[in-house]
Amino acid sequence: MTHHAPTAMLAAALQAAENGWHVFPLRPADKRPALHREAICPLTGDCAGGHRKWEHRATTDPERIRRAWATGRFNIGIATGPSGLVVVDLDLPKSDSSADTPSGVTTFGALCERAGQPVPATYRARTPSGGHHLYFISPTGTRLGNTAGTLAPLVDTRAWGGYVVAPGSTTPGGRYEVTDPAPPAPLPNWLLMLLQPAPRGPVGTLSLPVVSGSRAARAALERECRRVVAAPERRGNNTLNHSAFKVGRFVAWGDLARHEVEEAFQGAGEARGLTAAECRATIRSALDASIRTARPRETA
Repeated sequence: MTHHAPTAMLAAALQAAENGWHVFPLRPADKRPALHREAICPLTGDCAGGHRKWEHRATTDPERIRRAWATGRFNIGIATGPSGLVVVDLDLPKSDSSADTPSGVTTFGALCERAGQPVPATYRARTPSGGHHLYFISPTGTRLGNTAGTLAPLVDTRAWGGYVVAPGSTTPGGRYEVTDPAPPAPLPNWLLMLLQPAPRGPVGTLSLPVVSGSRAARAALERECRRVVAAPERRGNNTLNHSAFKVGRFVAWGDLARHEVEEAFQGAGEARGLTAAECRATIRSALDASIRTARPRETA
């Protein structure tokens, strides 16, 4: 069969399919699926046996892709689950966030450092906002879902039930572009362990040590320690990191002694069910970063 030269968007969709990635159309210059909703499903064609959502209609079939993109310059969605992918989304802070809020690239780098691992080298794309998508091959026999902030602040993941916008797509903010064309690497085991559902660890009773310092500083420390103990499932380490970072400014200002803060958070982390070694590494990293970046008290 003879075809006209494909448009750039169609060519990008076909390239993704050649990689084995299941694609479906997104609205032009948008990130939302271009497929009909269940409420107005005609129950014909792909939906003859019942409404099929984007994850089930995503395809690697070149003929179906050509037909879909023949009617418009649709953006490209990649259904990560059917494609056997886990994509780590490193986002940027919202425009109304404080100037010193770290990006997903920064918090993911800190996570890798705490784990004693390098930032993984793999297929990488840059989003129009300046964020990054890291593509990994999902382990065989493992069905991971999506996460939001589980690994670290502004670090999300997309697997079964999720999709990402493919390189070549455009939005009013710019274009999705490949920055590292290396083949996707297998998902590192240490990341898999963090993403796999795990039973909630035993939660003990919080017993705070006697802490010297200002009343406001002691109240902040107690509040954040209780937040660590009450952290949701699989968020204990992330919460410990965030809470220790928040309290670190009081150490920088001389309102709290560092060793007392470390002791308090160590007890809170272990009460939440984290290991002693995990707590020590996270607390040390968070306090170091907080003290290094703390603004003067009068400007905070």
